[in-house]
Amino acid sequence: MTAWFAIPMRVLWFLISAALGCAAADAAPGQIPGAEAVYASAPPRLLQIRTLVTGAGQQTSNGSAFLVSADGLAVTNYHVVSQVVLEPNTYRLEYTAADGTHGEVHLLGVDLPNDLAIVRIDKHDAPFFAFDPAAIRGEVSKGERLYAMGNPLELGFTIVEGTYNGLVEHSYIDRIHFTGALNPGMSGGPAVTVDGAVVGVNVATRRGGQLISFLVPARFAEALLARVRDQKVTPDFRAEIGRQITDERTALYKSLRERGFRSVALGPYRGPETDAPWFNCWSQTNSGVAPKPRFAEKSTSCASETSLFVASDLNTGSIQTKHSYVSSTELNEFQFATYLARLSQPSLVGGGPYRKWYTPERCREDFVGSAAAPDRPALRVMWCAQAYREFDGLYDVALVAVTQDDGNEALVSRLSMQAVAYDDAMDIGRRFLDAVRVNK
Repeated sequence: MTAWFAIPMRVLWFLISAALGCAAADAAPGQIPGAEAVYASAPPRLLQIRTLVTGAGQQTSNGSAFLVSADGLAVTNYHVVSQVVLEPNTYRLEYTAADGTHGEVHLLGVDLPNDLAIVRIDKHDAPFFAFDPAAIRGEVSKGERLYAMGNPLELGFTIVEGTYNGLVEHSYIDRIHFTGALNPGMSGGPAVTVDGAVVGVNVATRRGGQLISFLVPARFAEALLARVRDQKVTPDFRAEIGRQITDERTALYKSLRERGFRSVALGPYRGPETDAPWFNCWSQTNSGVAPKPRFAEKSTSCASETSLFVASDLNTGSIQTKHSYVSSTELNEFQFATYLARLSQPSLVGGGPYRKWYTPERCREDFVGSAAAPDRPALRVMWCAQAYREFDGLYDVALVAVTQDDGNEALVSRLSMQAVAYDDAMDIGRRFLDAVRVNK
């Protein structure tokens, strides 16, 4: 007898799929368990997408995809095909279907902010998935059972059962919270209802948690599919992602300006925090540190859920604020000033492996303040910026302000913005500095 592990994985998977298909055909309607019924008809509609080095047969990455039309159009994630988008002369795409057939993949459209791509393969008149009308209208009920499919860790096509939990809170970019175990390789696969209609596209999982995964809402995939069908010429994708990043970031920073800043108390000072709902804020203190430090420090940090995946070595789009109220307990004024100098160093990510994406940073230091405004302390301000080599007009900016009105206590305020236009950075930075106050 042939041992099961001697059977090639592709053949073993095909035999299991055939058995499931027979079971589906023999059973009366409504008698097949949910996951089994969904999966019985899914394999011909599922694909594995591999990125290979042109001229070589070895893959550099892989993900999943699913057919959405009879003429071979399929949906996947942008990050699954990003190497080909950015370096089309170095990489190529290939698909493998559930029946073992494989072939070339042609990239037709991308939606970088929503991590989606549309590709075409050489399959015609094959079965395909349809989008769920309720999902397109945003009317899926929390708690509805969903089934995510893909090819995790090259173990073969897999189905995962989970629950729809609505859109993630505190996120600028819409993502569905899915309580199912997505794993590497499942990116780009479909998450469907018990009727097999697509509610979302597998995109990510959160490490450090259990069964916390995320889906791109189906309405974005449907919209991208419509744009691809309407386009006359395949775009220059490198230029297209630059345009998409610029447009999306322009809207983001416009929203940030419109939201403005609220004032929060930190010792005798007040610092600005945004009212935008897509920030998460945390506080910390060194009061419990041992041995006891020679200064007291209380900090509040806020970070946005606005990051964009551009390449495997570039995630950008984050916005952060941080305020640290520091007071001396045993340090003299010189020692305290030395510590503040270390605490207030600007920080950008443009060195080392990031040099291919960024120009060298440039920094400027100045003192600002007004004797006519007693509630505005004198500030030592440091600006640092670096430009993106590939995306004209976008910068990463770090702003640090340190109060200069007392030798034994100070407020250190930070604002960090990624992929921001120059005018937006200057306007938001001035508003940030204007909101630093003192209550003495």
